[in-house]
Amino acid sequence: MAKTKKFAAKNVTGWKATIAVAMANYIEAGSIIAAASSLTLWQAYLNIDSMGVGLLSALSANAFGAAIGALIGGPLTDKFGRKFIFSYDLLVYMIGVALIAASVNFPMLLIGTIITGLAVGAGVPVSWTYIAEESPQDKRAAHVGTAQMAWSIGPTLTFVLAVVLAPMGLAGSRIIFLHLLVIAFVTWYIRRGLDESKIWEEQQEKEKAEALQGKVKTNVLKELFTLKANRSALVLLIGIYLFWNLTAGAMGYFMPYIYENVGGLSTGQANLLQAFLWLFTVLTTYFLFMKLGDKVSRKALFGIGAGMGLVAWIILTFMPMTWPTLIAFVILWGAAAGIGAQAFYALWTSELFPTKYRASAQGLMYFIVRTGIAVWSFILPLLMDTLGFTVAGIVMIIFLAIHMVIGIILAPNTRGKTLQQIEKERYGDDLNQHSVHKTV
Repeated sequence: MAKTKKFAAKNVTGWKATIAVAMANYIEAGSIIAAASSLTLWQAYLNIDSMGVGLLSALSANAFGAAIGALIGGPLTDKFGRKFIFSYDLLVYMIGVALIAASVNFPMLLIGTIITGLAVGAGVPVSWTYIAEESPQDKRAAHVGTAQMAWSIGPTLTFVLAVVLAPMGLAGSRIIFLHLLVIAFVTWYIRRGLDESKIWEEQQEKEKAEALQGKVKTNVLKELFTLKANRSALVLLIGIYLFWNLTAGAMGYFMPYIYENVGGLSTGQANLLQAFLWLFTVLTTYFLFMKLGDKVSRKALFGIGAGMGLVAWIILTFMPMTWPTLIAFVILWGAAAGIGAQAFYALWTSELFPTKYRASAQGLMYFIVRTGIAVWSFILPLLMDTLGFTVAGIVMIIFLAIHMVIGIILAPNTRGKTLQQIEKERYGDDLNQHSVHKTV
């Protein structure tokens, strides 16, 4: 009895659905890079002081703005459905980027940045959830990898646009944000043709039956921390994603600044170098994560990526920032990111929690990680100014070493299994035992 959808794409299923949902990652990464590549231009145009720069960074799609969005969006996704978020998050996002593109004063720029960050945060966890739930069990890494691919293509194209449009100054940066608005609109239109997640619908029917039997609904926060399976998943996922992101997240926003102020590169050279880096991420995402993630040991694949990233930062930190050093860094780090924590977090975070609070768990973890990046984004510029880049680089190396150890030790064996099978193996009867009758 499904009604014909008006103003919506039709037959959005399979790989078409995966790509439409994965575009959330293009939009998020593109938003971060668009903001980073234009930061100095906005600063000069609006006479923004260091406190203002810190606010833009901390409240952006790269940090606290996305953190709050994920914390709100996760529970809404589990309560009202995956399609509910898809219907509204990009409408909010379009308002945010339109405000940024049209900004003529700092309040407009800051409000647009906050709105964009909130929308991005609400959209990313549900995109990983939906892709995993609708993917074939033997191609889940390939489908989830599409989100990582979109995440990589976003910065690649945005940095190229930044170089091409550089002669236009701030007008060029406004165009970059407008291109994100257009892509968001097209994606929103296509997503209107998506079906609801079948696994979520089955879970809703199960919960309705339980309600008729007088069972109390799950307390998500309590269960996340009281069940052993959940605690181990939280340690693994927050461990790899937070510590990796304390390096990668800060790098995404500040790396052009580091290239220019530490390496002496021009803005154009810095942006081209970053585009080159992300191109390698695109290649390894496709040829290694998507092609091999469902066939070979995921622990081994993660370990290789983590090791390459660690070597990349050792080179950048302890060797003179010459062109050979920079090229070696972007090749190693770019390639590592394709099979790194971002890709595996997106995969494992959708596999290791039950359907009834899969998105809520992701929202909480994303909030923790992005809050950590927000705090680190305030500290990092001060650390580099007072103690130098080498000290900051050593801290980054320590973060990467911690994430690598956690990932290698705790990597789960989920390859080739259905989400229902994984849930049964990890929880057994624990989930049922936590649903109690009202009369108890």
